[in-house]
Amino acid sequence: MMLAGPIVPTILSLAAPNVLNVAMQSLVSISDSWFIAQLGIVDLAALALVFPTQMALGQMSAGAMGGGVSSSVARALGSGNRAAAEAAAAHALVIALAMACLFAIAFVGFGRPIYGALGGSGHALDAAEAFATVLFVGCFAHWIANTLASVLRGTGDMKTPGFALVATAAVQIPLTGTLTLGWFGVPALGIRGPAASAVICFTLATLWMASRLIGAKSAIRLHWPRDGFRWRSFNDILKVGLIACLVVILTNGTVLLVTALIGRAGDAAIAGYGIGSRLEYMLVPISFGIGATLTTLVGTNIGARQYARAQRLAWIGAFMAGGIAAAIGVVVAIWPDLWLGLFTTNAGALASGRTYLSIVGPAYGFFGLAMALYFASQGTGEMVWPVVANLSRITIAVCGSLFALDVMGWGTRGLFAFVAAGIVSFSAVLAFSTTRRAWRA
Repeated sequence: MMLAGPIVPTILSLAAPNVLNVAMQSLVSISDSWFIAQLGIVDLAALALVFPTQMALGQMSAGAMGGGVSSSVARALGSGNRAAAEAAAAHALVIALAMACLFAIAFVGFGRPIYGALGGSGHALDAAEAFATVLFVGCFAHWIANTLASVLRGTGDMKTPGFALVATAAVQIPLTGTLTLGWFGVPALGIRGPAASAVICFTLATLWMASRLIGAKSAIRLHWPRDGFRWRSFNDILKVGLIACLVVILTNGTVLLVTALIGRAGDAAIAGYGIGSRLEYMLVPISFGIGATLTTLVGTNIGARQYARAQRLAWIGAFMAGGIAAAIGVVVAIWPDLWLGLFTTNAGALASGRTYLSIVGPAYGFFGLAMALYFASQGTGEMVWPVVANLSRITIAVCGSLFALDVMGWGTRGLFAFVAAGIVSFSAVLAFSTTRRAWRA
């Protein structure tokens, strides 16, 4: 099916569990904001401060390093080398543990100065630090669960990780409300509630997926490598995963720097931009629903040396993801309160969010297309062009924003216009990349 099946039905059938998964994860993200909004505008601002690093955790473990894992497994299986695929799975878990340690050190040990640099202060900064401590001390659950999911996706099994993460997400939403607000007599953890709920549910997902990789009927089996751990297997994952992590850093760096600039206008402006940009962040998992499928399909076909089919798969999938993102962008640009009103009634926050969505929303279609091509690029094993694309985006967004604010005095409208221009540039460079050598030979 992956090597010879009709393209659109193949993408749709493999992407369906992923799309269902990301829909549930989006509901989790929305519910987190809603529960925290019940605590007040300052706690909502604290969530906005942590949100970029929280999303970086998911993007790196599932989409970036996870993409490297799926790509390695898929290319090995596409070339008929099951032993290499099983070695990739074992090496992937070692990488996951190392990355979880790095995240815990960075965002627990240095969380307060990081969130303070983004404009957090007083209770907002205290709350951001409390949320981050729980989330990142327990981030081993996220890394291992998403790594196991990536191994399964690399084999073409989209159903097991999709259903495991959907089921645990369905548990996570009411559990978050219980832990955050103290339902059913449970002690209220406040802003720590969503973080604790996430750690618990990703642990459950880890156990579910691990059981599918140790059985006799597994497409590949998880075991200690027969030849021990070797650099070649690490490198096959890291040559995609590390560069993809750099892409995530650049993507989140754009939002972090824009957040810092918006911070000049106070907590309400940060909260409004945080709610608005949260929708942009949610386009990443929406694109991932199709993109994770493209990583596996492109990797399998590249491994089988079917380059023309790999390119067709990438572009058809990209147009599908771009169409969904464009529809969302147009709706929120015209009716921004459909989204903003879910989280706040604060006038300042609403004004900031409306401005953001009316200007950046129309560019969401380009963002969806670019993200799908980014995931497809992981399947080729070549990640130079995604880095170039993100560098173009961050340069236009940040330098343009500074020009709009400090030179021209255009205010936040000018800032958001350059954010949108950066997204268009991101899409254009990735589209050009599909004409390069990695896609042809």
